[in-house]
Amino acid sequence: MGPPRRSPGPAGHRLLLAPLLLALLLLLAPSPGHATRVVYKVPEEQPPNTLIGSLAADYGFPDVGHLYKLEVGAPYLRVDGKTGDIFTTETSIDREGLRECQNQLPGEPCILEFEVSITDLVQNGSPRLLEGQIEVQDINDNTPNFASPVITLPIPENTNIGSLFSIPVASDRDAGPNGVASYELQAGPEAQELFGLQVAEDQEGKQPQLIVMGNLDRERWDSYDLTIKVQDGGNPPRASSALLRVTVLDTNDNAPKFERPSYEAELSENSPIGHSVVQVKANDSDQGANAEIDYTFHQAPEVVRRLLRLDRNTGLITVQGPVDREDLSTLRFSVLAKDRGTNPKSARAQVVVTVKDMNDNAPSIEIRGIGLVTHQDGMANISEDVAEETAVALVQVSDRDEGENAAVTCVVAGDVPFQLRQASETGSDSKKKYFLQTTTPLDYEKVQDYTIEIVAVDSGNPPLSSTNSLKVQVVDVNDNAPVFTQSVTEVAFPENNKPGEVVAEVTASDADSGSNAELVYSLEPEPAAKGLFTISPETGEIRVRTSLDREQRDSYELKVVAADRGSPSLQGTATVLVNVLDCNDNDPKFMLSGYNFSVMENMPALSPVGMVTVIDGDKGENARVQLTVEQDNGDFVIQNGTGTILSSLSFDREQQSTYTFQLKAVDGGVPPRSAYVGVTINVLDENDNAPFITAPSNTSHRLLTPQTRLGETVSQVTAEDIDSGVNAELTYSIAGGNPYGLFQIGSHSGAITLEKEIERRHHGLHRLVVKVSDRGKPPRYGTALVHLYVNETLANRTLLETLLGHSLDTPLDIDIAGDPEYERSKQRGNILFGVVAGVVAVALLIALAVLVRYCRQREAKSGYQAGKKETKDLYAPKPSSKVSKGSKSKGKKSKSPKPAKPVEDEDEAGLQKSLKFNLMSDAPGDSPRIHLPLNYPPGSPDLGRHYRSNSPLPSIQLQPQSPSASKKHQVVQDLPPANTFVGTGDTTSTGSEQYSDYSYRTNPPKYPSKQVGQPLRLSAPRPPPHPYHGAIWTEVWE
Repeated sequence: MGPPRRSPGPAGHRLLLAPLLLALLLLLAPSPGHATRVVYKVPEEQPPNTLIGSLAADYGFPDVGHLYKLEVGAPYLRVDGKTGDIFTTETSIDREGLRECQNQLPGEPCILEFEVSITDLVQNGSPRLLEGQIEVQDINDNTPNFASPVITLPIPENTNIGSLFSIPVASDRDAGPNGVASYELQAGPEAQELFGLQVAEDQEGKQPQLIVMGNLDRERWDSYDLTIKVQDGGNPPRASSALLRVTVLDTNDNAPKFERPSYEAELSENSPIGHSVVQVKANDSDQGANAEIDYTFHQAPEVVRRLLRLDRNTGLITVQGPVDREDLSTLRFSVLAKDRGTNPKSARAQVVVTVKDMNDNAPSIEIRGIGLVTHQDGMANISEDVAEETAVALVQVSDRDEGENAAVTCVVAGDVPFQLRQASETGSDSKKKYFLQTTTPLDYEKVQDYTIEIVAVDSGNPPLSSTNSLKVQVVDVNDNAPVFTQSVTEVAFPENNKPGEVVAEVTASDADSGSNAELVYSLEPEPAAKGLFTISPETGEIRVRTSLDREQRDSYELKVVAADRGSPSLQGTATVLVNVLDCNDNDPKFMLSGYNFSVMENMPALSPVGMVTVIDGDKGENARVQLTVEQDNGDFVIQNGTGTILSSLSFDREQQSTYTFQLKAVDGGVPPRSAYVGVTINVLDENDNAPFITAPSNTSHRLLTPQTRLGETVSQVTAEDIDSGVNAELTYSIAGGNPYGLFQIGSHSGAITLEKEIERRHHGLHRLVVKVSDRGKPPRYGTALVHLYVNETLANRTLLETLLGHSLDTPLDIDIAGDPEYERSKQRGNILFGVVAGVVAVALLIALAVLVRYCRQREAKSGYQAGKKETKDLYAPKPSSKVSKGSKSKGKKSKSPKPAKPVEDEDEAGLQKSLKFNLMSDAPGDSPRIHLPLNYPPGSPDLGRHYRSNSPLPSIQLQPQSPSASKKHQVVQDLPPANTFVGTGDTTSTGSEQYSDYSYRTNPPKYPSKQVGQPLRLSAPRPPPHPYHGAIWTEVWE
């Protein structure tokens, strides 16, 4: 790329532009650009590699298959080529040092412009141009400072109180809030009450002013040293100070006064030196030296003092240096007018000079690479196979002038297959960007290079123009890739080789010519083979760099690449498979240095107890391993092939818990190699033993007095379990013999304690059935009998031994607890009470029946008919009369009985005297009964005659199904059947040889208070051959 060339002059411009302007109007029609403007904000002074923004993430640009390239923005920025992320560089962005941010007005942002091109690598299309701006934000990195460390401020001695005197302001290179924020005055004791500080604000910012607060006397004190401090608004703030020396002067009444508070003027750039710009003028009402005025620049920038000159006496401002609008468009400064009195006074005026543009700059043409196309020494290399409208360069045309002088047009001169296309919509008339792109396909065989000349013309009067050129070199296309003679080559190579031995040799050819046919061989091995093999770049001979070990890897796959020297280079590939042959160089190896197996006891013989794994890094017969048991005593065998260890015996952990032996592994190589490993078999416990009771014995006992305290330990059960672990953890519980809940046993300790007060019913032997269980699965248990004898003493040992013997013979599901006679005595009392009540009830019923019968006999006698006789057959017993018939005839009325023959009272009395009572019990579960068999002596009178003569009423037969059966006792009186009277009693009964029982049954659950202790049996002498048998049911109501 050559430097811009300035046109020879106005006449030359006209001759040159005449044929080009028409072509410019025809060829350059405005078209929409493809540029997008992006804006980021970043604080200044960021460290290197700070992410400013991501074009792909922030603005939706593609992040795959595209190339991002920074065109403008170096050296402050760099762009990631894949993602478009913009980062800072080692060159820090200093807002105060950027040329673009110099001489800015307050409040204007500091902008750093950049450009990024995006190239589609897949479609290989024209690049896309992105124009962006970075607003560099100010940070508080500069300290405000006064122009001089010592500031002298003269004040007349007769100054009125409240007068203000301006103090030179401090400057801060930072802007905005980080600029000057406040002033502070620090005075000593002698000046503290004389001076104060006031800060006023004007167009130039904050103006510190000294306030006179007291009367000044030069003869008393001619100067005061104060300290003025300035501080910015940053966080944290920065501050500095200066010495403010106040000099008390003689009186000067009036201060100079400018004719205008501000002056504005225009100055054409390139004005000659000495050219008058503007004149400022001030007047002073004083006379003499106090009215003579000197003009000086007040805090004017260095550029103002360099370009302009201020006449000290007249106030005329003239040009003293070259003024270029492109460098500085506005000059702002203040002029100070000060009289020459002994106590000088001053005034300030603002001056603004605007620099007018002149068409003194020809357009500038900058040609640079774009996307993948790079330029070197003004030349770009383009492949002949690029598509049409492919951009080969980015052309930027700009003019430093303004207005019409900066309106630039640009064309491509000559007949070349290239044209300009606008690249950006956001450009101005003074700055435009174009893509230089192809218009037709390129053909290297026809044209090998092009020289492209670009012409730019501005619209000034007279117009200025510039030219720049680019040489495009068309590059031949390498369209033939190298080809190998064999695409796959397989070789066998033994292990433990010497380094440097040749493995194989490959060859390839290329149909191209020249550099495109020159081949270079290289290897692209898989990661495992990297660094193991080398290839000669010229011959394709492959060598091994180290000794190979088949046990580490038995084959390698090498990818051989043959690349030509074309641009771009084309490649051909082939595959070389290296198979490593085995040698017996490895011992068998067990996977573990030692094996520990755990097995359950009681396993059957030939059960597998563990498995070992042995490997051999070799191959084939070298890796065939045989396993044997060393120190073999026949307890264990091992299966070759699976490595399974079998036991020849059934384990019993209680006899032996650990077995140790060695295994030997021998491979089939020549010579063979071997290895050993130790094996330990740990026999795990199985719950195959029940707990064993050690104390107390089942025949032992312990005396427990009624005075034993609650919670006291009355016995201790101890047991052992020869198992281990949870199988030997024992728990104790009372399984039986504790119906009253008197005792409790500790589940872990086995201690039996008394839990309730001992009562009278608790006296006697208590047999506690204690169950001792382990925690195995399934659990096992043992049973202990604990005998506790509750009594005051052990005086009756014979009774105690009898109870112990009875306990050992009694099933465990039957409780033995306390005195059984205590309850039985209560039952006997209840039974006796019931029997007495039943007898009384029966007696009352009999008496009532006799009375009723007597009354009826009397009525019958009163109707007696003479002439009828009673026969003896009347009293003869009827064989067919039975209880069942009597039951069936219940409730039926018969004919009135005939008068009975009276019976003597002595016979009845003798019958009653002959009754005797016997105790009996039918069964343990039955209710007690009273059996009253009536046996009459041979000479006893006929009972039927007795009842007939003395009891005219018939006997009453009540069935058990009587109402209210739940609240009554049933008393059964069994009499001879023939003696049972039915109906009105007019039928006589005969005797029989049977005897009758009187039975009494109770229902203990419903009537515990009515129970009796034991059944009664009443006995009488054997009855005569003709006794009477019958039954009477009597209901006794409560």
